[in-house]
Amino acid sequence: MAGKRVIIPSERIEGHIFLIRGEKVMLSTHLAQLYDVEPRALVQAVKRNLERFPEDFMFQLSAKEFADLKSQIVTSSWGGARRAAPYAFTEQGVAMLSSVLRSERAVMVNIEIMRAFVRLRRMLATNAELARKLALLERRYDAQFKVVFDAIRELMTPPEPKRKRPIGFLPEKV
Repeated sequence: MAGKRVIIPSERIEGHIFLIRGEKVMLSTHLAQLYDVEPRALVQAVKRNLERFPEDFMFQLSAKEFADLKSQIVTSSWGGARRAAPYAFTEQGVAMLSSVLRSERAVMVNIEIMRAFVRLRRMLATNAELARKLALLERRYDAQFKVVFDAIRELMTPPEPKRKRPIGFLPEKV
């Protein structure tokens, strides 16, 4: 097992980590893709072991949360029409999945996912530290460099998601 490695690009994993209900989570549909199992098989394995997945490990998205998420992410990876919204797994829930799925691939994928969560935590901590240092410098050099500090803060702010324009013509104003 030491010589075998499932290589999943970290960008692929990190691209599937979302912030929902104030938690960093991964969706059951994306996890199933990474583990190379059918989404329903993953959900069945979880339902057979529900005692291992309390609310702070896993929750099901509401219809509104799912619709909002789909509108933000323009991708065809949602598997077509779905009867139910996917489940969201926190970092602890993802860790628990390897004990439920019990495959070598599940263990290797989980290791990479845990590393991705750690990298994300480090990036957020680094950004928070940078913001703290910037505030300290701003207090020290206040008006002198206000334009510079404003520009740096603007660069640190993530861009707003683009809103879709309505299809069709707008009615003429009378």
